[in-house]
Amino acid sequence: MKLLMCRPYHFDIEYQINPWMNVKKQIDADRAADQWDNLYRIFTEDLGVDVELVDPVSGLPDMVFTANAGFLREKIFVLSNFRHIERRDEACFFEEWFLKNGYFVVHLPKSVYFEGAGDVIPVGDKLFAGYRFRSDIQSHSALSQLLNLEVVSLELVDPKFYHLDTCFCVLPGGELIYYPKAFDRYANQLIEEHFEVGKRIRITKKEADRFGCNSVPVGRTVVSNSGCDRLAKGLERWGYRSAQTDLSEFLKSGGTARCLTLLI
Repeated sequence: MKLLMCRPYHFDIEYQINPWMNVKKQIDADRAADQWDNLYRIFTEDLGVDVELVDPVSGLPDMVFTANAGFLREKIFVLSNFRHIERRDEACFFEEWFLKNGYFVVHLPKSVYFEGAGDVIPVGDKLFAGYRFRSDIQSHSALSQLLNLEVVSLELVDPKFYHLDTCFCVLPGGELIYYPKAFDRYANQLIEEHFEVGKRIRITKKEADRFGCNSVPVGRTVVSNSGCDRLAKGLERWGYRSAQTDLSEFLKSGGTARCLTLLI
């Protein structure tokens, strides 16, 4: 397993593009650095994950959330088209990194918004993809044609859960952690059709607000933000270990463990 991360040297709240962000509630830079370092150590030292780093860029505070860079399938990297102008300059730096490291970079039409692995999660031979707040549903057909995979489209309805990876996490054994109230009725129906009752954990609002679904599975360990003890017990019943770490500074900007990583 290999992940791409970006150190939070320039991480801050310089604008407001989701309900979590408030320019009056700034980041404690030292605390954020410590929290990021702890997450990095869990991956590299505790779990033996190979982590590559992309250089942070001044003026791009959200570049730390590498999950939004694009979506990778084998060696094809589909670059994001960010909805908000504040993040659009990130794309060229991520493209440069992937080209330099031997990946084939694909651009979707500029008229179609698409925010990468934040809104696309592989499940077997299908892609589950979120849309409405950041990614357009038109990106789903483009992905399907490009990657020759079926895409299951899920509409998000709560602006606090603006990317799919904030409310939907699939584990290696095919189990699902999710927050039903983040989805419309039809999306919930699709989820129930694809995941049997015994393989679904409906996370509580309290733990959804801690971004419990924004977790990173590494084998039988699930890495997540702290404050998700009920979820941890559910994971244990499935034979997983919960590795929680405080990522509260990043939650101020609307992201935790999954947002801070991109599977490559």
